[in-house]
Amino acid sequence: MGLTALWALRHPLLHSPNFLKTLVTIFAPAAIVFLLGVYDDIHSVGPYVKFTVQGIAAAMLYAGGLRIVNIPVLLGDRVLPWYIGLAATVIWVLAITNAFNLIDGLDGLAAGSALFSTMVVFVVALLHGPVLLVVMTVALAGAILGFLRYNFNPATIFLGDSGSLFIGFLLSALALYGAQKAPTIVAVAIPIVSFGLPILETVLSIFRRLISGRPVFTADREHIHHKLLQHGLTHRQVVILLYGVSAGFAMLSLFLLWPTGSSLGLVLAVLGIGIWIGVQHLGYLEFGELARVAQRTLNQPQIFVNNLAIRRAVEELKVARDCDQVLRILIAAFDSNDFDGFELSLLLFPGEDLSVKSMESSAARRSSASFRWNKPGITRNSNNSSWTIALDLNSSANRRRGTMNVFRLYSTRDLQLDVNLLTGAFPTALADAFDRTLAQAAQVIALPERDSALVNAQAG
Repeated sequence: MGLTALWALRHPLLHSPNFLKTLVTIFAPAAIVFLLGVYDDIHSVGPYVKFTVQGIAAAMLYAGGLRIVNIPVLLGDRVLPWYIGLAATVIWVLAITNAFNLIDGLDGLAAGSALFSTMVVFVVALLHGPVLLVVMTVALAGAILGFLRYNFNPATIFLGDSGSLFIGFLLSALALYGAQKAPTIVAVAIPIVSFGLPILETVLSIFRRLISGRPVFTADREHIHHKLLQHGLTHRQVVILLYGVSAGFAMLSLFLLWPTGSSLGLVLAVLGIGIWIGVQHLGYLEFGELARVAQRTLNQPQIFVNNLAIRRAVEELKVARDCDQVLRILIAAFDSNDFDGFELSLLLFPGEDLSVKSMESSAARRSSASFRWNKPGITRNSNNSSWTIALDLNSSANRRRGTMNVFRLYSTRDLQLDVNLLTGAFPTALADAFDRTLAQAAQVIALPERDSALVNAQAG
């Protein structure tokens, strides 16, 4: 700040009369954020305290005239109400400040990324002014470059929260200052793209933790640099690679200095493809799960068909008249879904008998029966690995009827069926169907015996 003030005093014609007010507006809240970082380095500070102090510092920027007055991408040139502008300014400052703090996980990473972002702000300031912004970005770039010499691996000095929060806050404030004189697309798009690496890291971290059900402010070791280390890169290789990513974001942002429809589309396409490929190679489990859910959404029509087949089977089992019909209902339900077959083991009670030829009854006391069905061309043996769902058949009267094992050969294709339908009402409906049909069969078989006894008695 002293260097910038001396330069402005020495060359007053190059600066507006209120340059000292601008310096105080930027550096007074920046000093508060720096002291917050110092205190956090000595004593641990909770995230809500950090956000509160940073929010106050952002409000000071807004009060000093460094603010977001419109969002042209969403609202065109419409000027925002003061409370929306204040909220947008605070969110911007909090996001950039903590984004640089978030990537400060390896020696030299945060400082190097900040250097590339500062160079972009410097170029924008050269083309669109004001001169005071040029001087401030030169001073900041020089300070970061001198520090980076001793912060690169193996580091002898470290940023800490005091350094990373201060740099992030200062860059967010300088971006707001430069946006006042720059064209709309330059003011909005260039800062966002030039801060691409820390913004990407922040967005990924928030989404990962939300998807996995963890608190957003919980620390973990799944940041971009951690994932690259897990892929076998050395500390220096990771830092140099991410320097290249930061340089790529910086170069793409400079293409927007001369915005046209084609250049904007090209930049967005390159960013989108690059981020997609990069995130895929990092191997985040959370995004793999999102891809699985997206694929399941595309397959939803087939899931509807398979689910309805099970639901329809449950309803038909309630009115099945005999065991043959029960088996036909089961085969129809499983013939079109992703299971490859089923095995039915049925318990028989005294007086019950089966007239179904396809069901094999046990020789000893005929106390059980079994039925197997496979899809055509499917053979279940030791050479075919499969997984099985075992369903206990307990009737609504709480009587055990046996088991039904539904199996499927291991495959890369997803199961297009809601398994909850199989483990819910289906086993009970099946057990009730066998209870009812076997009881009816026993009554039908018993009647001729009683009639024959009656005829013999009458004959005697």
